Amino acid sequence: MILHELISYEHLRLIWWVLLGVLLIGFAMTDGFDLGIGALLPFVARTDVERRVAINSIGPVWEGNQVWLILGGGAIFAAWPQLYAVSFSGFYLAMFAILMALILRPVGFKYRSKIDSPRWRNGWDWALFIGGFVPALIFGVAVGNVLQGVPFRLDDTMRIFYDGTFFGLLNPFALLCGVLSVCMLLTHGAAWLEVKTEGAVSDRARTIGSVTALLTLALFVLAGVWLYYGMDGYHITSEIARGGPSNPHAKTVALAPMAWFANYQAAPWTLIAPVLGVVGPLATFIALRARGEISALLCSNIAIFGVIATVGVAMFPFILPSSADPNVSLTVWDASSSHLTLFIMLVATAVFLPIILLYTAFVYRVLWGKVDAKAIESGDSHAY
Repeated sequence: MILHELISYEHLRLIWWVLLGVLLIGFAMTDGFDLGIGALLPFVARTDVERRVAINSIGPVWEGNQVWLILGGGAIFAAWPQLYAVSFSGFYLAMFAILMALILRPVGFKYRSKIDSPRWRNGWDWALFIGGFVPALIFGVAVGNVLQGVPFRLDDTMRIFYDGTFFGLLNPFALLCGVLSVCMLLTHGAAWLEVKTEGAVSDRARTIGSVTALLTLALFVLAGVWLYYGMDGYHITSEIARGGPSNPHAKTVALAPMAWFANYQAAPWTLIAPVLGVVGPLATFIALRARGEISALLCSNIAIFGVIATVGVAMFPFILPSSADPNVSLTVWDASSSHLTLFIMLVATAVFLPIILLYTAFVYRVLWGKVDAKAIESGDSHAY
């Protein structure tokens, strides 16, 4: 037997669907609080010292947290090349906006304290706000559009035709998902500040985080109700070869009311995802009000897992539905790389992902503790 045939093509596709979810959730849990703190910065910190306290709370880890975004993009490119091609070309302007916003973050971190000028520093603080707010909003808007279907077509030679526009992405449901994403990451950032800071910054973060936690809960429920009653989902109406060649044309797809909830009816245990999406924000609110530092951060992570997993489970096996031609919607079973490619990538992931996790845990352990405002003022032990 050839080595890569130890795991069937069908199972490899399923494994990589799970791994893609793990990487996206890992990004939201780690770089998510970086984005949240950037968006919170002008509101939780009023003096220069307070803002430096907030920035230094993520100073040692923000660069490492971005590894999860790179891993997620790399996984899409290598494991789901058609998904990568369609999404990165169709969402080109949105991706460019995210990229430009993310570029502002390292520049802002490095340059805001280079000149002792309130105007200079305030300008970079708002740049950091943009660097946190814009990606959080657009990531959510993208998810909202994926749930509705993306206007792309594939011809017989698999060429991609995208019929949408940038402003077409800014529809009401997608904007709702975008605001949900912002509130979720603001809550996560507030929970991190609760762990890492003291005094006025922590108090303001707790107040804002309590509000955004309740907003996350309300918006998540509202999005679910909208999806259930006001939007059709996609479902496959033909046989599909789960271990067959990657050809999106080899199936038929139809839209139907409440189709996005069929997986929950077929496998009730998957309801754990939306339950966590509801319980997580509520528990985060309670923990923040009770000044529970670690518990608030843990509950915020649970909320993120629940919200993202709810979308993944609802859409399975779809990974990118097409509103222009539903029959060419991309699924787990017909949009992946080859059997051999998925196996080689799985071996590499089995080797390197534990190393990344261990190193990340080591860094967090070594750099754990409160950010001290007195040390910030003395300039002895903080980078920014």
